[in-house]
Amino acid sequence: MMRDSWTRDGQPRWHGGDPWPPRHRRSGVDHRVRAKFFRRVAVAAFMVLLLAVSGTFALAWMVTTRFGLAGWAAPIPVFLVILGAAILLTRAFGAMRHFASPLGAVMEAADRVAEGDYSVRVREHGPPPMRALAHSFNTMTERLQHADRQRRDLMADLAHELRTPLSVLQGRIEGLVDGVYARDEGQLLQLLEETHVLSRLIEDLRTLALSDAGVLELHKEATDIVSLLRDVVRSFDAVAGGKGVPVTVSEPLAAVTLDIDALPIRAVLTNLLSNALRHTPAGGTITMSLNSSEEHVTIAVKDTGEGMSPEDVARMFDRFYKGSTSRGSGLGLTIAKNLVTAHGGEIAASSRVGEGTTVKVMLPRRGQE
Repeated sequence: MMRDSWTRDGQPRWHGGDPWPPRHRRSGVDHRVRAKFFRRVAVAAFMVLLLAVSGTFALAWMVTTRFGLAGWAAPIPVFLVILGAAILLTRAFGAMRHFASPLGAVMEAADRVAEGDYSVRVREHGPPPMRALAHSFNTMTERLQHADRQRRDLMADLAHELRTPLSVLQGRIEGLVDGVYARDEGQLLQLLEETHVLSRLIEDLRTLALSDAGVLELHKEATDIVSLLRDVVRSFDAVAGGKGVPVTVSEPLAAVTLDIDALPIRAVLTNLLSNALRHTPAGGTITMSLNSSEEHVTIAVKDTGEGMSPEDVARMFDRFYKGSTSRGSGLGLTIAKNLVTAHGGEIAASSRVGEGTTVKVMLPRRGQE
């Protein structure tokens, strides 16, 4: 860090010359501004009330003059005006307090949110519009708190996932420099493999970021989904045969054409079949089936592997979530779900421990002939 970015006592500075970590500063609305706002509301309400009372007095004078009231009857309109004004004044101040109290609570809570406290909630009371405002405010802060928690978890998970390949690279390079490892082609190939791991992780993060932001570009075209399924299965023939896990395919006799981006859907099916092979021991089986209806095309990947608990099934599509036996980054199924969702489809899973797992991908046939 540059010298001029530090304080005289050696403490680093942040933007604008503020010490790091930044001191706690109140970033909300100034209380004087808030008090001024409520004073203006009170003055406006008082002026409206004054006009109403003046108009009522004028009306009473006109009634007294018009009907020629005198003697004991003359004070009656004035008395009624005073009584009405007192009642109106009491109700007006009560209504203003009933309105101002929940509004002040929301404004105070907004100050705390501006300071970064997303746990604040306000009591939903007062007139219906104020209750609706408080409910909307609570919903907003709840979503902000959830988003902030996701951001923190993402940063922690990302640091964890990047640490492993970087540590391996650093250790091997230090070993080469110190002469612990021979500087041969085998060591270079291992280093190259670790860079591939990093590249895949970075590409997965990029795809995930684009899909989360809703800006992932899809190049859709008419695609024979049956042929795509066969190609994916064929690409795993060597791996499945070497592991002793046969992959069978159940598909319709006729071609099924969908308007999709073939590369992302192929990546989804590849990820599902790869997971099924990883968690199915020798002697087990994997079945990939395709069923077509008027509304959807459903692709199912069913294995007879180790299966998952209900807790694992509920979280298997969460980012960076990995089961006890998983060796991946925990992003594959999250990306698969986002890619299917980008096509307007759905993905779901069911599983039983010791009985296997079934994952279904449902793609819509909207716009298909």
